[in-house]
Amino acid sequence: MTGPGRARRVRLADTGPTVFAEMSERAARHGAVNLGQGFPDTPGPAPVVESAIAALRAGHHQYPPVPGLPQLRSAVADHQKTWYGIDLDPAREVVVTTGASEALAAALLALTGPGDEVVVLEPYYDAYAACVALAGATLVPVRLDPPSFTLDPAALRRAVTPRTKVLLVNSPHNPTGSVLPPESLRLIAEVARAHDLLVVSDEVYEHLVYEGPPHQPLAALPGMAERTLTIGSAGKTFSFTGWKVGWATGPRDLVEAVTAVKQYLSFASGTPFQHAVADALRLPAAHFTGLRDSLRRRRDLLVAGLNAAGLTAHAPRGTYFVTADIRPLGERDGLAFCRSLPARCGVAAIPNQVFYADPDAGRPFVRFTFCKQEAVLKEAVRRLASLHDSRPAATLRTEETSS
Repeated sequence: MTGPGRARRVRLADTGPTVFAEMSERAARHGAVNLGQGFPDTPGPAPVVESAIAALRAGHHQYPPVPGLPQLRSAVADHQKTWYGIDLDPAREVVVTTGASEALAAALLALTGPGDEVVVLEPYYDAYAACVALAGATLVPVRLDPPSFTLDPAALRRAVTPRTKVLLVNSPHNPTGSVLPPESLRLIAEVARAHDLLVVSDEVYEHLVYEGPPHQPLAALPGMAERTLTIGSAGKTFSFTGWKVGWATGPRDLVEAVTAVKQYLSFASGTPFQHAVADALRLPAAHFTGLRDSLRRRRDLLVAGLNAAGLTAHAPRGTYFVTADIRPLGERDGLAFCRSLPARCGVAAIPNQVFYADPDAGRPFVRFTFCKQEAVLKEAVRRLASLHDSRPAATLRTEETSS
């Protein structure tokens, strides 16, 4: 078989293992502290674990409804109402998915196709580009400006063309940890309304905002509820990434489109976990604020350690990722740096260049995660300290001369 469809599939098949798999393998090989993949090593809330066990013992082993268990869809709708004042019909405006990744894939497959353009904030999680390619659409990146990774209004407006179908937005933002300020959210809403665009808003880190204004969903802005599909996840909020329970919420027509595709991806999944996540979403507010406060402390520990080791790192406002600039160490290539890091000092990280359409734009940046126990982060910081003394001689001479 020949043709553009086959070529697109071959390109995806030829990409090989992701950089996350590669760095995790290197971490295991060298006994390194893995600060690359963003999965917590702390247990989720004990009552929620007990809910899952109870669901298993009660015999909830078969397929749930394709859109998800009614009690979970109701819990998602109640969560949006409680935290953000968003009214949703749980029967028609909520669909449960196999993690946020399926929600994203189903949304892009349902809402875009060949000839369409998807505008995305860059750097972007690598699955975004893969899902856009699977849909046959074209990814149009709008680069966030380092070191604060702010959105340039002119760049966003230039990116929109008559072929633009979807704005794909992620805030709090992976990999940079930035949080779009209110003026940037209003800008995105203005552009979406002016050009009658759909918005897919990835808000899986919604409860991990450490300073400044709290998270504000795009769907809550004027004129946005009818055009925005919001993606959420239990994995980031409750430290159950392996349960793969996510959801998409929004207007009935968009949710129905996602559900129509989703039924041919996973059909349905995670019945006992759906029971448990319904209970998790009804936990007291203290759970959500407690997780945030704990991660803030761990963030500060890691940021201080990275700076002491000779990198330049700024405390992120959200998520559980820190972006560090490796140039103060005399390094220039994040991929080479990350490939050597496990053997060099026993820590693993992710090169940001894999999150860019043009790898050169992200070459000097590296992402570390702090969703690990404090003892693990302290050990990582101890190991990273050796980087300060292993900088190239030319870098040390330059510093000595300037001082």
